[in-house]
Amino acid sequence: MSSFLNSEHLPFCKGCGHDLIAKHTSAALENMGLKPLDVIIVTDIGCHGIIDASFKTHTLHGLHGRSVALGTGVALGKKEDYKKVIVFIGDGGVTIGLQHLLEASRLNIDMTIIIHNNFLYGMTGGQTSGLTPVGFNTTTSPSGNTFAQYDICELAHKAGAAYTSRFVGIGNFTDKLEEAFRVKGCSIVEIFEVCTGYGVKFNPGRKLREIVENSGKNDIVLKNERPSFEAIFKSETSSLFSDFKDTEIKEETSLNEPVRLILSGSAGEGVQSAASILAKLAIQAGYNVTQKGSYPVTVGVGFSTSEIIISPDEIHYHGTTIPDIVIITSTDGLKHNLKKIKSIQAGLLLIDTSLQAPETKANVKHMDFRSYGDKYAALAALMYFAKETRIITVEAVENAIKSSRSAEKFPFEKVKNDFNK
Repeated sequence: MSSFLNSEHLPFCKGCGHDLIAKHTSAALENMGLKPLDVIIVTDIGCHGIIDASFKTHTLHGLHGRSVALGTGVALGKKEDYKKVIVFIGDGGVTIGLQHLLEASRLNIDMTIIIHNNFLYGMTGGQTSGLTPVGFNTTTSPSGNTFAQYDICELAHKAGAAYTSRFVGIGNFTDKLEEAFRVKGCSIVEIFEVCTGYGVKFNPGRKLREIVENSGKNDIVLKNERPSFEAIFKSETSSLFSDFKDTEIKEETSLNEPVRLILSGSAGEGVQSAASILAKLAIQAGYNVTQKGSYPVTVGVGFSTSEIIISPDEIHYHGTTIPDIVIITSTDGLKHNLKKIKSIQAGLLLIDTSLQAPETKANVKHMDFRSYGDKYAALAALMYFAKETRIITVEAVENAIKSSRSAEKFPFEKVKNDFNK
């Protein structure tokens, strides 16, 4: 069994070249003497991305075409130079995120980008990509692609990548991957393969080597002798976090176990700001905190939800499946969290009086949060949360709001008077 893969049976179609890439990646990393947690593998949408669960390394999965951008962030953020960032991406993802790849090359970010080039969008239906060879049949070019593909290696080389190579993914290419992994700077490897689901079906009888030869993209290795971005700037600049001051602990921790909380309402009503205030106050109270915000792509409409974990111990994840406390200030927030509210086994639901609480085992308390104004409902709910739970103090919340942009018009006295009725 590989020390980097948890199974010899990988989740790809039979005969898919992605299988070989994963296994030779594992072998190359073993040859280098690296341990699984010395490696961060970044993937995105595409058939290659379903490998995440099979690697024992750190893994990070992003949107289609964005794995290079995510990998860049990881590479620039890691402290240990020996740790290796490897980006997996398909030819479709490269087409979508071409600028990310060129910028990583131009800056010469220290990571390896492995392009799984099976000549089409395999996961989304077999469409033509920017790396589909002329004459290759796809679902969107059934009579053969008529446009020349990008020469991605030439583009990356001219942009400044320290190392680029391409080859046909047949046989054992462990050594070729290891050579790329050992580069200090941006190394890009394009591996040719054929999608067994669409490529073989639409191009019967054609062999991989023949397809590559006809495309004119023969094996190459291109090098730029230049230092990596990190080698130039890490010695001259401090950490991105160096200007941040440590949070002053103002209170002693009294919470004995984690509390998983959801604060949810409508977009534009300060839900995320209120959640950030809560997170900061919880940190000042001596707790460990995570905050996860979610909202639609059109951020000005619909729901706005923040999931917060407050714990006396370290937290190794974010978000929550079954919350302990849910605070709902609007219909949008209620609709978005119905399932989670119903899943509560014991806990507290603080909900606006205009809303009907769903069936739940939580202790339900209604409060007229929206009477203070739509933009202040979440902040009022935060003050009520403090009063009910005592995880943080009402005074701390009040002081935090007074130092925010909402201080001028927030009805402090009315809120406190209503709470004391």
